[in-house]
Amino acid sequence: MTRTDSKLYDQLNVRFKLDALVAFLSSKKVPRHSHSIFYYTGGVAMFLFVVQVCSGILLLMYYKGSADSAFESVRYIMSEVPFGWLIRDIHSWSANLMILFVFIHMFAVFFTKAYRFPRELTWFSGILLLFLSLGFGFSGYLLPWNELAFFATKVGTDIVGAVPLIGEPLLEFLRGSEDVTATTLSRFFGIHVAILPGLFVLILSMHLLFVQRQGMSEPPRWKDLPESEKSYTPFFPDFLLRDFALWSAVLAVVAVLAVLSPWELGLKADPFTSAPAGIKPEWYFMFMFQTLKYIPAHVMSIEGEILGILMFGLGGLLWALVPVFDRDGSRKRWSRFVRLVGLIVVLYIIALTILGYTST
Repeated sequence: MTRTDSKLYDQLNVRFKLDALVAFLSSKKVPRHSHSIFYYTGGVAMFLFVVQVCSGILLLMYYKGSADSAFESVRYIMSEVPFGWLIRDIHSWSANLMILFVFIHMFAVFFTKAYRFPRELTWFSGILLLFLSLGFGFSGYLLPWNELAFFATKVGTDIVGAVPLIGEPLLEFLRGSEDVTATTLSRFFGIHVAILPGLFVLILSMHLLFVQRQGMSEPPRWKDLPESEKSYTPFFPDFLLRDFALWSAVLAVVAVLAVLSPWELGLKADPFTSAPAGIKPEWYFMFMFQTLKYIPAHVMSIEGEILGILMFGLGGLLWALVPVFDRDGSRKRWSRFVRLVGLIVVLYIIALTILGYTST
């Protein structure tokens, strides 16, 4: 460190007590084992959220959130604004990859049992972040106001409206009327750029605080190992530099995808036309959509769609409450059963998603 750097550091240290922060970062350690790679998935998801925010702010400079001009403003961004097409594609690809890495991170936490005591709140906040990420995808899908987005939103909100007891109020809140209209676009725009980001930043801050206070989870098998047999990587600078390197690689992948596989705008939404044949939701909703297709119209006295929604709701609740059912791993058979259930869930999601894209 040069004399100038030292003086600058001293001045900042007097004001912000940097010595304490440096000491904290220097003392942090990350467990090193065969599954250490999954520690980076949460950081990648957070980085992609930052990419979302930055690219979204740039798009907001030109986007107009009304039914009369939304489609035209997106077309203007793609065709007239310098590198506007690239920013829009980066925004779209980073959104999909963020949801993908949130799923990967969640399943990594599940299979490594990192939800157990004392990390229950970290798990619960992570589940909330997953739901908010899906909300980002659902609300942002309508904003280009193209034909595919219009009818996909109509189908999606119809499913929400079928939820017992709270479905009708939710449907009215989302649409603002009986059908998908200009009011729906305005509401989705507000939800996407104001409500969801605010909630996401709040929950994410809590999630990061929990992780920082409790540290990275250690494998359950380490519980009985002596300290001499455990291996750690310093968080600063080793782990942090690897994080930055991975983020750079992910950004490069997003840029390549944006260039080689751009997102088509399609036709402007027309409420008076019929829905396109074979309309399907985004990949992260596909397994639910495909499941509802396989359920009969009526199962005894219950409508098939309502039964499917109740099944997914109950399954999601049980998944979120897994730290309550598997607290410490003392019941080995139960712990193995929970792991088996998780494996079945992963295979089910993958299989139904593939079927959704390959079936007609």
